[in-house]
Amino acid sequence: NALNASITALEADLATTLSDMNESMDTVWMLVAAMLVFFMHAGFSVLEAGCVRFKNTQNIMAKNLMVVTVGFLSWYVVGYSVALGVSPTPNRFAGSGGSLMDGFWDDKSLFRVWFFQGAFCATGATIVSGAMAERTQLGGFTAFTVLMTCAIYPIVIYWGWSGQGIFSYPENGASKSLVGPALMDFAGSGLVHLVGGIGALVGAIMVGPRCGRWDEDEDGEFEAHNIPFCILGTFFLWFGWYGFNPGSTLQMHTAQDGYTASIVAVNTTLAPCCAALVVFALRALVCEPKKLDVGGMCNGVLAGLVSITGPCAFVKSFEAVIIGLVGGCIYQAASMGMRKAKLDDVVDAFAVHGACGLWGLVAAGLFGDPKEGLGGNGFFYSGDQLQTQMFAALLIILWVGGISGIAFFILMRIGMLRISDEIQREGADNVEHSPRKAYSFSDAKAMGTFCTGDMTSVVVGVPRHP
Repeated sequence: NALNASITALEADLATTLSDMNESMDTVWMLVAAMLVFFMHAGFSVLEAGCVRFKNTQNIMAKNLMVVTVGFLSWYVVGYSVALGVSPTPNRFAGSGGSLMDGFWDDKSLFRVWFFQGAFCATGATIVSGAMAERTQLGGFTAFTVLMTCAIYPIVIYWGWSGQGIFSYPENGASKSLVGPALMDFAGSGLVHLVGGIGALVGAIMVGPRCGRWDEDEDGEFEAHNIPFCILGTFFLWFGWYGFNPGSTLQMHTAQDGYTASIVAVNTTLAPCCAALVVFALRALVCEPKKLDVGGMCNGVLAGLVSITGPCAFVKSFEAVIIGLVGGCIYQAASMGMRKAKLDDVVDAFAVHGACGLWGLVAAGLFGDPKEGLGGNGFFYSGDQLQTQMFAALLIILWVGGISGIAFFILMRIGMLRISDEIQREGADNVEHSPRKAYSFSDAKAMGTFCTGDMTSVVVGVPRHP
């Protein structure tokens, strides 16, 4: 009896130790992934700073800082509850419970979920900031950030990732949606990037183009002022994407978790490589002015990353290559379409996140062979996933577009949306910020670079295009 009792005690201790180890591994994995996603805000900041004119550098940086600070506080107070708070009697529209971290001390695993998903939430508003850069008031944009992180984005997340929303809920032991199988969007081509992309499109339409943007004699005036910043920001974002996509396994204590994360990482590498080369080739050989466009190649990288974010865990590597190639073409077509329609999107946020986010959502319904054991259910393999993906895309577009449009309309009517033409000409940094310039003139002169007028020439040694 004593021996049996000792064995039973040892088995209980072993089970507790194993459980604690699994919990620790999952926590460390999600925290590291969340830190990588958080680092993406550095990438967004540097990229957007490079894309705007010199005279608005601090202003766009301020908007990125507001997104992170205001966004996380909004997530703390309301956003998490709406997105992932599931009550004892859940509904299909929005969550409840967990506001101000209520109940977290009873289940401490929720802290890592809050941090990881909060980093995702702030990304949605950051996407919008780039599209509306150089002519949007900081106060108005901050108000929209609160709405995006408290309601617009969290409700979409509830629909798809809470386990109880209209895109994915349990029924008879299986997950389903209102129109068929549950949504497949592993890391958020639709739930994250399409949300931000549609918000960016609506924002760019409502705020209008920058003063003089479409005047033929001033076209060169609006070129990116710092291409190295654009490249550096792109690499920061690409690096952070390895937390965004592989981290969406949400756990790391089994061999299968490791295999899934590895497949996701490989696909997250292949797709952007293909998309970048497609865009670079199209702009060099097909699209006017048929020049080598490094900035376009950077957006090609991001287009491929957005495209593969949704299907990354469900497809084989050759399918990731195809998804990346198509994503590059879709980005280029959307970018040209925005310009033709004279919609002023400073960083091509809609083309990257909106158009390619939509493609990533649809691609998850086209690719992925169920026989491969990756969870795919693609149309090309006789699967029935596509109807759910299309339904989700339509609903996201209507929801985000409608609420964003109303919000921007109200901000416009009360005078909180657009910066005046006078401030745009002089530069928001010079009028609204202290110090009044992002770079030191003495440093610029020491490097032999001369700045005049509105200071759109690059003071860190990168010339404007002729």
